Amino acid sequence: MLTEQKNPNTLNIDQLSTAEIAGRIHAEDRTVLDAIERAMPQIVAAIDAIYERMRAGGRLFYVGAGTSGRLGILDAVELVPTFSSPPELVQGILAGGLDAVTQSIEGVEDDRQAGIDELKKRSLTAGDVVLGIAASGRTPFVLGALDYAQSVGARTIAIACNEPAAVLDAAEIAIPLVTGPEVVTGSTRMKAGTAQKMTLNLMSTAVMIKLGKVYGNLMVDVQVKNAKLRERAERIVSEIGRVDIPRAAALLDESGNEVKTAIVIARRGVSAAEARALLTAAGGVLRPVID
Repeated sequence: MLTEQKNPNTLNIDQLSTAEIAGRIHAEDRTVLDAIERAMPQIVAAIDAIYERMRAGGRLFYVGAGTSGRLGILDAVELVPTFSSPPELVQGILAGGLDAVTQSIEGVEDDRQAGIDELKKRSLTAGDVVLGIAASGRTPFVLGALDYAQSVGARTIAIACNEPAAVLDAAEIAIPLVTGPEVVTGSTRMKAGTAQKMTLNLMSTAVMIKLGKVYGNLMVDVQVKNAKLRERAERIVSEIGRVDIPRAAALLDESGNEVKTAIVIARRGVSAAEARALLTAAGGVLRPVID
């Protein structure tokens, strides 16, 4: 596997100065963008597949072990405050459970049945999507989950940093992120992890945009959970609603801190209840309501 091979560009990295070590790592990180670009057709296909299932009420499950699984949890968790997506819409499943987020639990990634059991606990259906993430491309926990997903008719996607790879063969949409040998041999928390993180961010953000959770490039479904987000929400309502900041603040209060609702009140001159009804009729998408 490429991810286990020695990197010829870093054979003497332990003999370099601090600046040279940092420069060598940075130079290797630049190759991540090329790996993602090569996989862009498959990434686009995966975005469309996830969007179609979510639009019909389906869920997305990230499944991984170690760094790969932690990155899935990170992406899933961050979608909730950014886009007000329900926590159950995108879920991260990590071999070893939540204890494995903060500590390494050896051997759990080799349990194929555990990957199956985790999806059964969540009542996986044919309307859902399972995205397996494995830098090595052969993690039994992920393979078990993908095989079970196929058996119930769920859509399957896999990301691996080696090609060929067993997890790529086990999925309908295979995304090879071939980042090559790591700076420190076998340390896939580095380039492989960076490629996975960037790709998950890209895909989930694109899906949320297609679901109407962005207007222009503004997060109109942001959850107003703290002072910073309140200020951001006020600016968004002010800009799109075409009102000043004090009026935007008042509209947020009137709407229960629902940014889209506040904007519709401003643009359509309706009550909060009427604004919510208009948004519901438009499938939650703001643009057809105000434009």
